[in-house]
Amino acid sequence: MPVRQLPETIVNRIAAGEVVERPASVVKELVENAIDAGASRVEIFTDGGGRRKIAITDDGGGMTHADLTLAVDRHATSKLDDEDLLQIRTLGFRGEALPSIGSVARLSITTRHASEPHAWSRTVDGGEKSPIAPAALSQGTRVEVSDLFYATPARLKFLKTDRTEAEAIREVVRRLAMARPEIAFTMAGEERTPVTWAAALPGPAGQLTRLGDILGPEFRLSAIEVRSEREGVVVEGFAAAPSLTRANALGQYLFVNGRPVRDKLIIGAVRAAYSDYLPRDRHPIVALFVTLDPQEVDANVHPAKTEVRFRNAGLVRGLIVHALKEGLAREGRRTAANSDGAVLDSFRPNFAPNFAPRPNANWDWKRSPAFPVGAMPAFDGSAALAEPGQAAFDVGTPSADVRFEDAPQTDLVDRPLGAARAQVHENYIIAQTRDGMIVVDQHAAHERIVYERLKASLAANGVQRQILLIPEIVELDEAIVEKLFDRAEELAGYGLAIDSFGPGAIAVRETPSLLGKTNAASLLRDLAEHMAEWDEALPLERRLLHVAATMACHGSVRSGRRLRPEEMNALLREMEDTPNSGQCNHGRPTYVELKLSDIEKLFGRR
Repeated sequence: MPVRQLPETIVNRIAAGEVVERPASVVKELVENAIDAGASRVEIFTDGGGRRKIAITDDGGGMTHADLTLAVDRHATSKLDDEDLLQIRTLGFRGEALPSIGSVARLSITTRHASEPHAWSRTVDGGEKSPIAPAALSQGTRVEVSDLFYATPARLKFLKTDRTEAEAIREVVRRLAMARPEIAFTMAGEERTPVTWAAALPGPAGQLTRLGDILGPEFRLSAIEVRSEREGVVVEGFAAAPSLTRANALGQYLFVNGRPVRDKLIIGAVRAAYSDYLPRDRHPIVALFVTLDPQEVDANVHPAKTEVRFRNAGLVRGLIVHALKEGLAREGRRTAANSDGAVLDSFRPNFAPNFAPRPNANWDWKRSPAFPVGAMPAFDGSAALAEPGQAAFDVGTPSADVRFEDAPQTDLVDRPLGAARAQVHENYIIAQTRDGMIVVDQHAAHERIVYERLKASLAANGVQRQILLIPEIVELDEAIVEKLFDRAEELAGYGLAIDSFGPGAIAVRETPSLLGKTNAASLLRDLAEHMAEWDEALPLERRLLHVAATMACHGSVRSGRRLRPEEMNALLREMEDTPNSGQCNHGRPTYVELKLSDIEKLFGRR
């Protein structure tokens, strides 16, 4: 069969397969166009999950008659002034969205530029373009898309239910709204009640307001501001305290130069930063904004523009980890589960006692077997209330072994964690503060203290090595061997000494003592795979820290150990001086706090 040139309509439909994957893709492209046009308000309406209708209205700059003539042609764009793909400062730049949408649906554009006397309108129906006609519109642009994929019916069967497609649209708009808090967004449609996110003030406060509106008030209450900057790269945003987690990583958002992206970089960086705080099956909620020179990031990786490539991925990842760790350490005591109402609710009784007597008109106390026969003896109040007479009310040994201390010292009460007053069940320390009380899990608290000491020792003195009597020879792919030798010096810093043993083989001469007896081949393969995927973080470091955490667990104060008052106070003081003391190594809170006002609420005094 001879080679022939495909018709323009077929070329556009092929290109649409890359750009227009589902209704959410259409919404993403059109809202990005509105943002690039300088809109301060964007309205999104959908029907049938976007399958039947999508309408995007903005108050941006609009297009002139000449602009509208070219806007529906492929690779026509106003966003690349100097044709330099390394200087992309807008969300769109490929010039494919409008012609791709018009080739598979019915597209209608109405727009007005400030320099024009009135608005202009144009439609594209399955690739067929209509002439431009005058229209009525006060400002900005309105784009309507109906009967999506009617020109390519095979694509319709790959769409999900209307509710699922509507939720995908909502997620797209949520991400764009998080990236642009200065723009007001309104979403409406058949599948949802209208929701509006008002424009927020510039700066971190406005950014947190928008994030709280989208991610919920729980995020706003537990959010920790993070920031890190180096070599012109800025990482900033907000991360939830370890007390607020999810069962998956869908609550982790990354924005690069205002562009929402999905990148495996953030998953590894966030996981590394929270490794000391969360259980393995829980994931934090974060929203991080990376700002850097456009020449240092490639946004032209995928037609959907949801992926980017960093020139120095290691630097970006390191800044993300540093920003999160610094923020979590700074708010270490705040990270305990004290910010929500769970602690207060747990103290509330789950029943409503009713001590009122049950009315029974037929009951006569004289018929009771307890009614005395004969004359009733005189009542001696003093004898009845004497200690021996109370034996019937003895319920045995108290279930809580409480160890009380004398009146607390005034200076200790003013400390953040207060003064120790009692030990309950030989595991929980009750401390009194100036405006409330604190309950401390002594084992979890001391576990964090010992762990932080071990980490500091590792950082100061390095990792102790054990020399193998007979070096272990590990055969690997030559490419893997090369990657490992590129990091040989860094590996040696963690106690793993390797040498070349011919092509495709490595001799392991020393291993970290903390790991004990280990499988060198498995360790090296894990290292190579991890470095290939994340480029910086080494599982060896995490495994050493895991060993340190295990040692801390076994070397800390055990549950069930009686503590003297001075020991309890010493533990509280160490907690105040230890970073990250709000969480133990396994992600559990080390203490809970109850304000005096909360206690008064429990007893109806407020």
